[in-house]
Amino acid sequence: MSDYILKVKGISKSFSGVNALDNIHFDLKKGEVHALMGENGAGKSTFMKILIGLVAPDSGEVLLEGENLTGRNVNETLKKGISMIHQEILIIPELTVAQNIFLGREREVSGKSGILSGWLNDNETNRQAAALLDRMGVDIAPKAKMKNLSVAQMQMVEIAKAISNNAKVIIMDEPTSAISDKEVDTLFQIIRDLKAEGVSIIYISHKMDEIFRISDTITVLRDGKYIGTKSAAELDQNALIAMMVGREIDQMFPEATRPVGQEVLSVRNLGKAGKFSNISFNVKSGEILGLAGLMGAGRTEIARAIFGLDQWDEGEVKIKEIPLRARTPREAIDHGIGYVSEDRKGLGFIPRMSVKDNMTLASMNNHRKGGFIDTLSEQSVTEKMIADLKIKTAGTGQHVTYLSGGNQQKVVIGKVLLAAPEIIILDEPTRGVDVGAKFEIYKLIRSLADRGMAIIMISSELPEILGLSDRILVLSKGKQTALLSKAEATQEVIMRYAVA
Repeated sequence: MSDYILKVKGISKSFSGVNALDNIHFDLKKGEVHALMGENGAGKSTFMKILIGLVAPDSGEVLLEGENLTGRNVNETLKKGISMIHQEILIIPELTVAQNIFLGREREVSGKSGILSGWLNDNETNRQAAALLDRMGVDIAPKAKMKNLSVAQMQMVEIAKAISNNAKVIIMDEPTSAISDKEVDTLFQIIRDLKAEGVSIIYISHKMDEIFRISDTITVLRDGKYIGTKSAAELDQNALIAMMVGREIDQMFPEATRPVGQEVLSVRNLGKAGKFSNISFNVKSGEILGLAGLMGAGRTEIARAIFGLDQWDEGEVKIKEIPLRARTPREAIDHGIGYVSEDRKGLGFIPRMSVKDNMTLASMNNHRKGGFIDTLSEQSVTEKMIADLKIKTAGTGQHVTYLSGGNQQKVVIGKVLLAAPEIIILDEPTRGVDVGAKFEIYKLIRSLADRGMAIIMISSELPEILGLSDRILVLSKGKQTALLSKAEATQEVIMRYAVA
């Protein structure tokens, strides 16, 4: 019997005459973690949609254990043994964790109970969900409603859902984009356990350190074409980046060119019951303050409180020595605070609106003439921002939903910048963004600091925190455990304080 569980031969696909994939070949061994790499727009998403039956190829074959699955629908491919964890979290908010995990399989999971056969046994469904989450090392209540979970918790539920299908092949598309290092370690142990059971993993991530930690083999796509397949041991980060982008990137994290200035934001003894307590820090003009910590540490909750999305119970916030208690995001924006949420699609932009309409949403008052909108003014500032941020788009009228993840993120940042903030809070600014776009966003963040903006950056990627931050505030379980200078900070030091 072949060592390969999945063989893909000559897959091609075009949309409206534009080639998305051109003669792609891909082989997956049993019990292998095979990374699929490439910038946004390389064709990874189209390829995955073909594998799971969401899209039919124009030509080529998908063979699972020798059986041709080409053109099969999603239900058929799932039953045959191919499951997928999607980058964009797919949940039903009003249902519970257990109901989301076993959606569509309730009867087979819960069995039959009650006077009438076919009644669902919620207790059994909850029990199985609890056992699965416990195996993953995740503390989430099976009866909790999905709408009440954090983005990171939702991501862990999605992972649990994929594992629960007992698949032969699991496709993981950015599975760690919203989880911290501790949860990543848990996931990687799960992957190793699955490998030992003979399950094969196709792993997609823009986080280089993860790729080299977990992958056996790496395949690279670029512009819809197959570039090459190599064992992970044959490559290093620079060689992999060169394969992906077709050029060398000499320095991933730009250095500061100007010293920091005067204090802009001051936070003193900030607290919110059940979320965080006694948080104190300041941010200066031209400074990047990194917020590090594990899931549940309180990073996002602090950002939301400062921005007026949530209210704090105690403490104070000052901007240039003037107290501010923002009751709404509008009030925070009017006082010079901008916020880029970790939930890009939920809070960052409106997918079916254009680049222009999204980008000017928070600064609409700047484009009014009497009771009318000055569309020429909107067009002008949007075009300038597109040029400044190097956003790849067909034009200001293109719907944001059709842009790559990196360009969507730039639109969100552009929207915040058009409101002319003095302080900008960036929550997971490169989540789900490819390595080339990450480099562009890193340059943008550093250039904003060099222009005098005070920046708070939240990131679950420690290399990102270490590479960009001038100082690092470490949080653990809602408490402040360290405030480190750049010279003091290492991954080991940050993790020691993050688990304190």
